[in-house]
Parts: sequence; C-alpha cells; structure tokens
Amino acid sequence: MQISSRFTIAIHILICIDLYGEKEPATSESLARSIGAHPVVIRRILGQLRRAELITVARGREGGAHIARPCGEITLADIFRAVESIGDDTLFSFHEKPNPACPIGRSIHTILDGRLDAIQRAMERAMETVTLADLVKEARMHAAEPSQ
Repeated sequence: MQISSRFTIAIHILICIDLYGEKEPATSESLARSIGAHPVVIRRILGQLRRAELITVARGREGGAHIARPCGEITLADIFRAVESIGDDTLFSFHEKPNPACPIGRSIHTILDGRLDAIQRAMERAMETVTLADLVKEARMHAAEPSQ
C-alpha cells in the first residue's frame, strides 16, 4: 500500500504558503519551484485544498493562495481527506470478485473488514494529533539553519 504523493505535496504547499506567503504571492509556479513538480499538478492540489476550505485562492496583485483558518486548527487528517480520493472513505480496497464458492473468497470481507477499518481509524487518529502549526514551527527552525 502506498498513499499518493498528493498528501505530502499538499503539506509542502501549506507550509510554503504559511512561511513565504507574506513575502510573495503563493502561486502554482512559485510552489512548483519549491516542490519540484509541474504547476498543473500544484493547481490541481490547490483546487482540492480550496474545496476542502483549507485555503483561499485570489487573483490579481494580492493574489495567490492563503491559509483559510489558523494552522493550529488544520490537522494532517484534514489535509489527507482533502487530497486523497478514497472511495467510500475506505483506504483499503478489495479485489472486485472474490469467488463465493471458495471458503476464503466468501469470507474474506468477514476476515478483513473490521481489522482494516480499525487500522484506518488508528492512522486517522494519529494524523489528528499533528497540526499544520506543528509542521510550520519545525519548518521555520529548518529554514533558519544555514544550508550546507
């Protein structure tokens, strides 16, 4: 299992907006330079963050992306839910047609559903304990370090 890079890109975007957004507009182009991704990818993720009401996006001279609410109120779980399209809110997906004539095929959901749901809930609970403010604070410390 691997969560797509949209999640870590979204976190990178939000940290950049908070740290550098006051100095220059956080545009898809400026964010793409920091992230090392194509601006189209960044625009797509910005759209997801906007729809989740984590950012606002303005055009014009004062344009760019802005954090929509205090960073201490935005958790990793909020960011994850904004950018990871998981069908039916389920992280784990099943193969479509387990064989009902097979003892394992007919019982695989009974065997796994509860366990996988518990694993996902545990992951989401852990994500809810980390806020964007926590990450921004650490990023500020790293930004102050001289580059080698």
